[in-house]
Amino acid sequence: MSRINRHINKILYIAGALLLLTACTTLDEAPESSVVSNQFYKTESDSRSAVNAIYAALIKGNDAQTLYNRGIQLATEVQTDDYIAGPRAYNANVQALSRLAHDASNDRMQAIWQDSYQLINYANVAIDNISASSINENKKNQYVNEAKFLRALTYFNLVRWFKYIPLVLHETTSLSSQTLNVEQASEEAVYEQIISDLKDAENLPKPSELSKEDGGRATAGSAKALLAKVYLTRQQWELAAEKAKEVIDLGWYDLFDDFKDVFDPSKQNGKEHIFSIQFTGFLGITNHMLAISEATFEVPGVNGQHYDAYNTNSDLLKSFDASDTRKNVTFVTQMVSPSNGQTYQLSSPHFNKYYDNSAVGSQTNSSVNIPVIRYADLLLIYAEALNEIHHGPTTEAYQAIDKVRKRAGIQLLSEKSPSLSQDDFREAVFEERRKELTYEYNRWFDLSRRGADYFIEKVSAAGKKNVAARHIHLPIPQRELDLNPNLKQNPEWVNY
Repeated sequence: MSRINRHINKILYIAGALLLLTACTTLDEAPESSVVSNQFYKTESDSRSAVNAIYAALIKGNDAQTLYNRGIQLATEVQTDDYIAGPRAYNANVQALSRLAHDASNDRMQAIWQDSYQLINYANVAIDNISASSINENKKNQYVNEAKFLRALTYFNLVRWFKYIPLVLHETTSLSSQTLNVEQASEEAVYEQIISDLKDAENLPKPSELSKEDGGRATAGSAKALLAKVYLTRQQWELAAEKAKEVIDLGWYDLFDDFKDVFDPSKQNGKEHIFSIQFTGFLGITNHMLAISEATFEVPGVNGQHYDAYNTNSDLLKSFDASDTRKNVTFVTQMVSPSNGQTYQLSSPHFNKYYDNSAVGSQTNSSVNIPVIRYADLLLIYAEALNEIHHGPTTEAYQAIDKVRKRAGIQLLSEKSPSLSQDDFREAVFEERRKELTYEYNRWFDLSRRGADYFIEKVSAAGKKNVAARHIHLPIPQRELDLNPNLKQNPEWVNY
């Protein structure tokens, strides 16, 4: 069990009380006092607690729909071709997102905006105060760089979602309107800061230097891998390939031999996991919303909610080869009841990556971590970037994608289609990402970075006819526009 999970309640009490006093939880709320923070950062333990509060903010926010605990699912996957709101997703705002009928008043977007900036505020307070503390220099650098990694990850999500966002880098200590009413930054400025933070975070310890109970903390490998993904998103192909290759050559990571091991709680923070959101069930820390959201309510004793559902108009499920070992890990079509031992055929395929057999009947207590970035993702980043650099696939590009395919038990692409064009290889990589990373917060980001035409083509083919060019971004939440006169709506969302 990671120390992050074991101490999270204490973290939330100590650091949460501290940080809520010192930093606004949304951009419009002013801090009540900065006295506490000035007195708090005296020891390594103080600094560690402050950084752990940032980790906690990944899954603990202002409601149950927090960032990496379902909120990001609603802001990404549910709007794409392969996902819809499930039969028990009664919230009208969730249903609107699923139908692509949402607008700036949608409260789910308000929630992810608020939770994201709350995390950023926690990071800013920690960075400012730990940097000024007198603790051991090595520990100081580690904690500051962990906070920078988490800040970069959050800004990376925000800029991809909303495009034009405020860039806040320090604790808010003034009540002036100039300080509180922050203007939006350019995409370029936000990405420059993300890259700067991640380059600093490359100085974090390597994975082997962390103790077992520190598993789940950001490492140098986490920063390098995320940086490769940032470069890929910006179509800086040479930099993306270079950074991905650097991580590959370090030898810190590898694929599990069996795909199901990625989601085995006994193998948490293993050789494939570059950075994951940590869950340990039955501690009363937080509910695993993705596990309960994917689980069925049709089988006695399972007690799932099925908030998130597979879009049966999608061709994802049938695109898996019969021999693909990922298929039966990703989806379940029938289940044996833990109550009566009978086998039940489900009315539709269910996602199944976060189902924990040790938490039967209580999937909110699942201990399956949620991957943010893992080695298979990095291999596919490398393959894609090489294809773009060389205007077609190289031997190395084929080798990278084939390592993923070999683990899946399907024919190597180099054997099946050894002479693909640049366009066809690009599509092969995207389809591999789609199957490998199903229900891992990647599909919307992948579709949107390909542009409006591609997004519309894929989503409309799966029956979502409301799709439009504006859906490659989210609208700035109306509440934020009302509270901050310096914020402007994204141009593509004006009048919607």
